[in-house]
Amino acid sequence: MKKEPRAKMTAAAKNEARWAWAFVLPTILGLIILNFYPAIDTVIQSFQKTGDFGMGNKWVGLENYKNVLGAGETWQSLLNTIKYAIIEVPFGVCIALVLAVFLNKKLKGTSAFRTIFFLPMVCAPAAVAMVWKWLYNQQFGLLNNLFKTNIAWISDPNLAWISIGVIGVWSVIGYNMVLFISGLQEIPGDYYEAAAIDGATGVKQFFKITVPLLSPTTFFIVQTRLIGALTVFDLMFMVMDKTNIALQKTQSIVYLFYDYAFTKSNKGYGAAIVMVLVAFIMVVTFIMQRAEKKLVFYN
Repeated sequence: MKKEPRAKMTAAAKNEARWAWAFVLPTILGLIILNFYPAIDTVIQSFQKTGDFGMGNKWVGLENYKNVLGAGETWQSLLNTIKYAIIEVPFGVCIALVLAVFLNKKLKGTSAFRTIFFLPMVCAPAAVAMVWKWLYNQQFGLLNNLFKTNIAWISDPNLAWISIGVIGVWSVIGYNMVLFISGLQEIPGDYYEAAAIDGATGVKQFFKITVPLLSPTTFFIVQTRLIGALTVFDLMFMVMDKTNIALQKTQSIVYLFYDYAFTKSNKGYGAAIVMVLVAFIMVVTFIMQRAEKKLVFYN
């Protein structure tokens, strides 16, 4: 059976295709240069050892991975990252959900409150770190002066990771809240009216209607914020000084990567740390995708 000849493109179709490529090409080049190439280069570097003065990388196979997996600081940093995620994700999601429910109602001033809660997302991370370092200062900080205490909020190894987690929760509440409000506005009001007629209280409506129908939005927020928490760096880098005695108990695994790759110029070892983190995130993501069918209710 002979194949039918392909129809030739008209001049207008060719011109439209050229414009389409012209608009798409910058994005494709950006992805290749800024995402794909660095990712591939990181994988290659994880099997190499940086030469003296950063010159002449040598292929060492799995040596970097053996050293990374055998180092106690790797597991400590990973544990610190998980502890941070345990604080940021659940509290950031729950508080944002409650705020979204209240601010989704047609009341005076809701727009102003939405803006106030979203402000942390548009603030520069450096400014946020400076403000919170002042709040946490043991001698001159607002918190200790306000409560008449002398607590080392970010210098006590047993307390610093909680203090860092509080900043993380404060930073993401506004973003999570906006997504929840968007999801709430997609829920038909008829459900609440029918539930009210049947005598369901506001609390019962929240758990029987809002939470199940909002589960796709909740799952999306939890998944994205979990990945964000596991890759946290800027917050700890700017709040925790290198001379801080609590740094070892709070530094994230990305902070450890930065220390080896850019401070100690051991890019091969740093790349191996990143690949271990990527593998861990892939496992976590796989587990969450498997749990989606049981936890998410699609209307």
